[in-house]
Amino acid sequence: VRREMLTVSVVLVCLAASLLLMQFLGMQRRRRQLPPGPAPLPLFGNLLQMKFQIHHDILKKFIFTLWLTSIPVVVLQGYQAVKEGMTAHAEEVAGRPLSRAFRFLTNGNGVMFSNGHLWKQQRRFGLLTMRKLGVGKQSQECQIQEEAPELVLMVKLLAVFTGKPVDPTVPVTHAVSNVICALILGHRFSIEDKKFLRLVEAVDDISAFTNSISFYVRIMIFYIIVYTDNVKASGCICTMRALLQEEIESHKGKGKIGGNQDFIDYYLDQMAKSKEDAGATYDKVNLTQTVFDLFLAGTETTATTLRWALLYMVAYPDVQEKVHKELDAVVGSSRLICYTDRKNLPYTNAVIHEIQRYSNIVLIALPRYTVKDTELLGFPIPKDTIVLVNIDSVLSDPEKWETPDQFNPGHFLDKDGNFIHREAFLPFSIGKWHRACMGELLARLELFIIFCTLMQAFTFTLPDGAKEINTKFVFSTTMKPPPHQLCAIPR
Repeated sequence: VRREMLTVSVVLVCLAASLLLMQFLGMQRRRRQLPPGPAPLPLFGNLLQMKFQIHHDILKKFIFTLWLTSIPVVVLQGYQAVKEGMTAHAEEVAGRPLSRAFRFLTNGNGVMFSNGHLWKQQRRFGLLTMRKLGVGKQSQECQIQEEAPELVLMVKLLAVFTGKPVDPTVPVTHAVSNVICALILGHRFSIEDKKFLRLVEAVDDISAFTNSISFYVRIMIFYIIVYTDNVKASGCICTMRALLQEEIESHKGKGKIGGNQDFIDYYLDQMAKSKEDAGATYDKVNLTQTVFDLFLAGTETTATTLRWALLYMVAYPDVQEKVHKELDAVVGSSRLICYTDRKNLPYTNAVIHEIQRYSNIVLIALPRYTVKDTELLGFPIPKDTIVLVNIDSVLSDPEKWETPDQFNPGHFLDKDGNFIHREAFLPFSIGKWHRACMGELLARLELFIIFCTLMQAFTFTLPDGAKEINTKFVFSTTMKPPPHQLCAIPR
């Protein structure tokens, strides 16, 4: 019996070794068809070198092709590479990979991780509806102008009632979430509303999950091992979908006064108009997922950027002082901030842009997928290849920024102090309408109006006794500032 068991063990070991050798040789053949990169190992690819995470240091070192197990991933780095790859071949790299992890989130529906005809139709509708809802116009400014003073009041109340420094995370997140709610659902929530708090918590938990090792590695490879993580994430996704479906049903049951009022109204109208269209993809499943996508993409990014903005104002008090002086001279202490004010606030506008550049909250854009054989930077790239755009390498490209590793609002000012646009400023990705951020204009409005309103109302300082400011980011779906508290002193 022992001899038979030993024979079986030897056979299994030989079989496993043969399979690993075959995989290794196959990977070597495929490497010759792709841009150069570090040699992958059987089974693990480059994951051992990466310590099972796609993180900042690795992206600085690895330039061309990375291997996630046996899956090759082409990485574009630097402004010129990203510009050429994402504009000259936008159609060819407009796909999204539908791995088990992304199906787990979206089932291939909605606008963020859909493909082909479904994606084109959902995105086109989303862009047109955003315009109809006034994104970039005065009507949308009014919603943000309404929310910004609520945020100021919330910060004041926190400071007064606790008598302690304020953690800006909750009030900032709630303010940004309510802007999205007004746009998509047609109303804002009270900050005590239990449904609203559950929605915000679900968004935060899902965002945290999408950067876990479970999401990036184990879900794609060792699915059963992380059953507990999947149960928690599934619960958050189900909670969020249930809350959104509840809102959709309430829209169906109420009559509209004066036409469509929000994104859901427009979508429900489109569903009714396209009932007889066999090629239409407008249905309740895609409506729920599209709204889900807009919440997920539009809340965390803007809220995280605003948190960095306040932390940098504490870290660079001379910059904060200049912002205060410009706001006082141009706007005053009580008038509502308008987006058009940015033309008369060049330094403040430059500071906001530098906050986005320097914090660089998204190191790599959401993954692309080649939908046909193409060529990037002179290298042939086969169909069905994952392409990553390293946004960090663009926003810190030494050939495009004078002091890429320093916080310097002067990057966006000319010698006369006028605001200037920089071609390498790509925090919202690139590629015309192909996969670029659908909510870019809304995010710009929010960042400018909310930041200026907070600067108008407060001076932000370190708590008493605190001597050092930690600005080292915490790696997550977005690069978050470390936990911190600030003193908000009314001006």
